[in-house]
Amino acid sequence: MADWVIVVDDDTANLKMAGHILSKAGMRVTALKSGQALLRYVAEHGSPDLILLDILMPDMDGFETLLKLREQEESVKEVPVIFLTANEDEESETKGLSLGAMDFIKKPFVSDVLTLRVRHIIDLVHLQRNLEAEVEKKTAENQKLFLHVVSTLTTAIDAKDTYTNGHSNRVAFYASEIAKRLGYSEKEQSDIYMMGLLHDVGKIGVPDTVINKPAKLTEDEFDKIKNHPVMGARILKNIREMPKLATGARWHHERYSGGGYPDGLIGEDIPKEARIIAVADAYDAMTSRRSYRDILPQGIVREEIENGKGTQFDPDFADVMLAMIDEDIDYKLREE
Repeated sequence: MADWVIVVDDDTANLKMAGHILSKAGMRVTALKSGQALLRYVAEHGSPDLILLDILMPDMDGFETLLKLREQEESVKEVPVIFLTANEDEESETKGLSLGAMDFIKKPFVSDVLTLRVRHIIDLVHLQRNLEAEVEKKTAENQKLFLHVVSTLTTAIDAKDTYTNGHSNRVAFYASEIAKRLGYSEKEQSDIYMMGLLHDVGKIGVPDTVINKPAKLTEDEFDKIKNHPVMGARILKNIREMPKLATGARWHHERYSGGGYPDGLIGEDIPKEARIIAVADAYDAMTSRRSYRDILPQGIVREEIENGKGTQFDPDFADVMLAMIDEDIDYKLREE
């Protein structure tokens, strides 16, 4: 399909000359005589590959036209524009470039110069868009692969513990829901969800006999369990796609008032993502079956979250979890 160029000039002779030169070069040309006509035309017919826009026109000059063009919908405002001018005016050129013009072409037209500059800009924009599309494609492919790896890791984590089937997915959901209710951006919600999925990844390095022991753990066995945040952070810290992924893994067992592990952080020294995951993790631990007990009654779970405000949990994040509990009249937020 031929490249489409719109030429805007109040001088009919200039329109005919530009149209003749560009049509001869195999381009489709639309001639318009004012900025207002241009704005109406693109609104009705869509975006060309390039616009040649005269600066000096009555009623609305080229600068004002370009400003109004940039206020249009995305496909229109990104159309490349070359200004047409009869004067080599440095001030006008500076202003035009600052408004986003790609180039200037002097009138009267030199056939080869006009053709080459128009072709060059169109080819450059096409190359840029193709490159952006390729980058988006590769980014999507990498993201899909990354999600597959995370999903595989999550399955491996939950398979370690006989009594926590689906734990990582539930913690991720609860944590992202807390973030959503607090007005976090979609990117932040997604990041917290991923951190929640992998918060227990360090348990991969803990012996199954320790994780699934039905009796009380010895001090040495509990130390092995307590080491899983450090091990998890070590596993995740070098994942370039998401440098903060290790945050939830390392600090989800810190306590808001201090005394947690592995680093004994206090209050807002604990990253917010880890504080959110801590509430979600504790909630799911109480609403899941264990070898030594069944799912706790909702009232007891609520009481434990309430009692933990300001000590185990960040009060703000605990309050959001409490609101979620109060809305869950049928007690569906639990292991099935």
